[in-house]
Parts: sequence; C-alpha cells; structure tokens
Amino acid sequence: MNNFRELKVWQKSIDFVVEIYKITKSFPSEEKFNLVSQMQRAATSIPSNISEGAGKNSNNAFKNFVTISIGSAHELETQIIISSKLGYVSNEANRQLLRELTEIQKMLYGLFNSLN
Repeated sequence: MNNFRELKVWQKSIDFVVEIYKITKSFPSEEKFNLVSQMQRAATSIPSNISEGAGKNSNNAFKNFVTISIGSAHELETQIIISSKLGYVSNEANRQLLRELTEIQKMLYGLFNSLN
C-alpha cells in the first residue's frame, strides 16, 4: 500500500478541487446540474482515483487508477475551456487554471511512469 497523502500530485489535485468548487460557485444557476456538476466530479475524480489506486496491492492496479485520474484531468481541461468560451471564467482565470491543471497532468504521467 502506498501512502497517497505524501504524493505531491495528490496534494496539488486536492487544492485544485477546492479551486474548481470556488470558481464554479459563480456560474449561472442553470449550469448547476450540467457543467458545474461535471467539472466538480471530474476534479474530484483526480485525487480520489489516486488514493483508491494507492490502496490496491499491486502497481498494475495503481497504474489503472492513475490512468483514470489522467482521463479525468483531460476531461476537466475541456470543461474549463468550454467555461471560458461561454464567458463563465475570465481569460486570466482560464489561463491560470489550465497552467495548474497541465502541471497536475504532467505529475500524473510521471507517477504512471514511476509505477513501471
């Protein structure tokens, strides 16, 4: 079993979940059950799958869950871009969110590669 709480990517993705929740609070109410929900679920999926995979008893199982986290990170990237195009997120906030998410994605790929 791996201690997921010590993983920098888990720590960073937890902080990113909080950012996503804060930023989606300002979205229009009609997006509550659509884009807001999807973004929050995708963001939450990243650290959740890291921790679930870390609890598995093999690196192959852990790698599978890291792969799910990577997929969720890319899904969230698309949703952030959509939010920006709809005017729900400012250009500066969009750039900052995408910078942070790109860093998380790189860390996830690094974690995946380290499990080989």
